[in-house]
Amino acid sequence: MSAEFAERLLPRLPDLVADYGTPFHIYDARGIVATHEAMVRAFGDPSYRQYFAVKALPNLNVLALLRAAGSGFDCSSPVEVRLAETAGAQAGDIVFTANNTALSEYRAARAAGALITFDDRSFAEKVDELPETVAFRISPTGLAAGCALMGDAAHSKFGVPVRELADAYADAVARGARRFGIHGMTCANELDTGRAARAAADVIRHGARVAEAVGIELEYVNVGGGLGIPYHEDDKPIDFTAYAQEILAAREEFFGPGGPRILTEIGRYVTGPHGVLVTRVINRCRKGHEIVGLDASMSSLMRPAMYGAYHHISLPYAEGREIGRFDVVGALCENLDKFAVDRELPEPRDGDIALIHDTGAHGHAMGFTYNGRLRPAELMLTDGGDVVEIRRAETYDDYIATVRWGV
Repeated sequence: MSAEFAERLLPRLPDLVADYGTPFHIYDARGIVATHEAMVRAFGDPSYRQYFAVKALPNLNVLALLRAAGSGFDCSSPVEVRLAETAGAQAGDIVFTANNTALSEYRAARAAGALITFDDRSFAEKVDELPETVAFRISPTGLAAGCALMGDAAHSKFGVPVRELADAYADAVARGARRFGIHGMTCANELDTGRAARAAADVIRHGARVAEAVGIELEYVNVGGGLGIPYHEDDKPIDFTAYAQEILAAREEFFGPGGPRILTEIGRYVTGPHGVLVTRVINRCRKGHEIVGLDASMSSLMRPAMYGAYHHISLPYAEGREIGRFDVVGALCENLDKFAVDRELPEPRDGDIALIHDTGAHGHAMGFTYNGRLRPAELMLTDGGDVVEIRRAETYDDYIATVRWGV
């Protein structure tokens, strides 16, 4: 977490734990808005727009905060579209980029006035009426194809293969389409600024080639998201200003002065560093190795178990204790329920507050209720310094609310 977030949160944390119990996620509203505004300044181009990836942190309060700052929303399901609309999104404020899409979902996105991305040609052929602006997603290619989280072009489920793009747009023209965009899923959790920018430039280059081959003009190029954050303490953050400048330079190189609008749909980079999972040590034991049990489980943060992802863990009130190595685990009946393995920490004690950092994206959003371990509350530290509950912790009644019992 940032030094500013820590300075504002840590003095209040014991009282928050006493009031709300643990675990809970807490987000820094000031940091989230500041990151969005810095991105807009980095592009410095009125034709640029950022559409926050709702999947990263689908809380209405966070979405409303970003909407007020001028952000649009990237959605991939009707529920996410509805969340965006509830947060204030109007026609043009939503990009709908789904895959394996049902016709009913497509119609819901059209009704919301979303910019719609077709993930495959077969689905475009199924719709009875094309949207006002037609865009296809490029299958991972070039640098993007090397991302393990998306897969190479031969095995990825996303996008239209590059060799078929021109035909896809030509088919749309034959059906009467006259306005066009293009989308590229460029990377995932990428920290190399040059690599991320070159992957985005690839999308721009392919867009220019397709436009020339088919004889169309592109109104926008959506270079996606996928920018990483420094989960490890020694990671270097993305240089977003350099990233933006390289994208604008690529647009001029391939389209000349002006060119299509540039869109991004970045999620993790906006909110990820501005959230922490607050939990407590509830057990210490030794089973051939030292184990620290927390009152949070992977149902609150599944990235370490699902991806082997690293999240920094700290004990903010344990200064001066002897340092050791520990497995940090939850209470699910799954051996993968581990936040860290052989992690160096100050000697943990029962009752200690522990922070798992960088949970502002794909943390609570990926939660689940296996084993009856219910999803925790979400709090927000406002710009003015207040702490508000923006989602309460789930209860047993929530857990069984959809059950038809006794039939």
